[in-house]
Amino acid sequence: MLILLAIIVAASVVPARGQFAVYMGWLTNAAITLLFFLHGAKLSTKAVIAGLSHWRLHALVFACTFLMFPLLGLALKPVLLPLIGQELYVGMLYLCALPATVQSAIAFTSMARGNIPAAICSAATSSLIGIFLTPLLVMLLIGGDMHGHSLGDAVGKIMVQLLLPFVAGQVARRWIGAWIDKNKSWLKNVDQGSVFLVVYTAFSHAVVEGLWAKLPLTQFAALLLACSLLLALVLGLTYFLARRLGFNIEDRITILFAGSKKSLATGVPMAQVLFASAAIGPMLLPLMLFHQIQLMVCAVLAKRFAARPT
Repeated sequence: MLILLAIIVAASVVPARGQFAVYMGWLTNAAITLLFFLHGAKLSTKAVIAGLSHWRLHALVFACTFLMFPLLGLALKPVLLPLIGQELYVGMLYLCALPATVQSAIAFTSMARGNIPAAICSAATSSLIGIFLTPLLVMLLIGGDMHGHSLGDAVGKIMVQLLLPFVAGQVARRWIGAWIDKNKSWLKNVDQGSVFLVVYTAFSHAVVEGLWAKLPLTQFAALLLACSLLLALVLGLTYFLARRLGFNIEDRITILFAGSKKSLATGVPMAQVLFASAAIGPMLLPLMLFHQIQLMVCAVLAKRFAARPT
C-alpha cells in the first residue's frame, strides 16, 4: 500500500513524458504478458478440479462477484453519480465488473480458519472466468464509455495479451511447475512489479492530461466514502446470503472473503487493454481505493473469525 502511494506521488511529480512514456508503455505490456504467463504456470489444474465439487459455494461466490456487484453499482447510481461525478462513477462500474482476488482471498480465509480448498478453487476460477466475462460486463455496464473499443476488439485484446500467455503458462507448467512452486516467495515480485508499472504509466499519462487539476480533495473524499459504502453493502449481503442458504461457518467465511474481493492485480492490466490511455488514471482510482479498504477491513474480520472457539 505504501509503495502504491509512493508510485502515485512519483507519477504526479515526475510523470513519464515523450519517448520515455513510449518505452514505459512497451515495458508495461511485456510485464503484463509475463504476469499472466506466470499465473497460468502457478495455477494447479488438479486443485481447481478437486474444488469444483462444492458447486453451491462456488455458484454463490460467482453470483456475488459477477452479478451482485454490477447490480449494486447500477442501483447506487442515483447516489454515486452526483457524489463522485461521471468519470469516477465509470471507474466504480469497472470495479464492479472485475473478478475476485486470488492471494488475499485465500490468505484471509486461511487466517480466519475457513474452507481453504474451496477458497483456492473459487478465487482461481473467478480469475480465469473474469478474462472472458469482465469485458462483456464492462460493455454492458459502461457501453459507449469504452472509448471506441467494441466488444470484439476488447475480447481480441484480452485473448492476445492475457489469455494466450495464461494458456502458455498452463502448458509450460509440466516443465516449470516445480520450479514455480519452489520460487513463489520471490516470483510474487513479478505480480507486484507489473501492477506498479501499470499504475506509474497510467497515472503519468493522467497527470500529463491534468488529472489532479480536475480532481479536488472534496471529490477524492467522496470517492473514499463511495468505496466504503459499496464494500459495507457487499460484505453484509454476502454473509447474509451465505447464512440464509445454510452454509456452515467455514463455508460462510470462504464466501465472505472470496465473494467480496476485487482484484487489483487483474484489474490494472485489464484496464490497460480495455481503455484508452487518457481514461486509465481516473478509471483506476476507485479500484485502488477499494482494494486498500478491503484489505484493511477484511484483516480485522479475519482476526475476529480466527478468535472464535474451536
